[in-house]
Amino acid sequence: MARKNIINLVSAINIPLKVSAAILLAFVLGGCATTGSAEHTVNKDDPYENVNRAMYSFNDKLDDYIAAPISKIYNKVTPQFARTGVFNFFSNLKNINVIVNDALQAKFSQSASDTGRFLINTTLGLAGFVDVATDAGLELNIEDFDQTLAVWGVPNGSYLVLPILGPTTLRGIPGTVFDVAANPSTYLGMPIQLVSLLNTRATAEGSLKFIDEAALDPYVFTRESFLQWRKNLATDGKSEASLDFGDDIDELNSGDKKIATKSESIRKDVSKDNHKLELSAPLQ
Repeated sequence: MARKNIINLVSAINIPLKVSAAILLAFVLGGCATTGSAEHTVNKDDPYENVNRAMYSFNDKLDDYIAAPISKIYNKVTPQFARTGVFNFFSNLKNINVIVNDALQAKFSQSASDTGRFLINTTLGLAGFVDVATDAGLELNIEDFDQTLAVWGVPNGSYLVLPILGPTTLRGIPGTVFDVAANPSTYLGMPIQLVSLLNTRATAEGSLKFIDEAALDPYVFTRESFLQWRKNLATDGKSEASLDFGDDIDELNSGDKKIATKSESIRKDVSKDNHKLELSAPLQ
């Protein structure tokens, strides 16, 4: 894949490298502060785990040595209001995807609401840099073609970790291709898309740091968080938001006061900023 296409894809999904693990922290921190397992068992959703772990490690190192240092500089030199404005701008553009997928899922009432949100933020919100619609009662919805395929009965397929692009599933790949084509930001050019990518990575800094510190097996944490998050989106939150991730994850260590205190701190941060970690999606 050409470099431009890779940047287009990453920017459209807004989940570069290991950022996807941060998306579900609000769910996970509700009942689990640390994950891990002394013995490894095969996960039916992850038949290619050996390859996926290698790709995860590659992405993790790439993030540590390239994305993380740049995002830290970006956070220092860019004021909060500017970062919020950048997030709002790209989030507003992505509402086009949301509206299209609302219609494809026959959510016509929500489609009308999301259309109103897009029009208000595009006009009164200065091209989307100011989120006026949320204050007006039009909340941000998350819809993408992966969810649409799920509504149409397409199975999730195996979990995959792609180089640079991060976690996805077999169903998520064609879903992302559609969303990339439908997202206006795809056609804004590489420099603009890189700003979106950088702003997204910078926003997730605190949550990613927590994952690295608290998860005994960050790969398992990322995988189970991602799959649970996608399931929750596909069922509009109707699936049981269980935090029992199966044989791959130990029970919560309730006696670890240090981790519990840290999780409470991060929970507050995520609760405050969790709308920013929509990051839409996944390879998605």
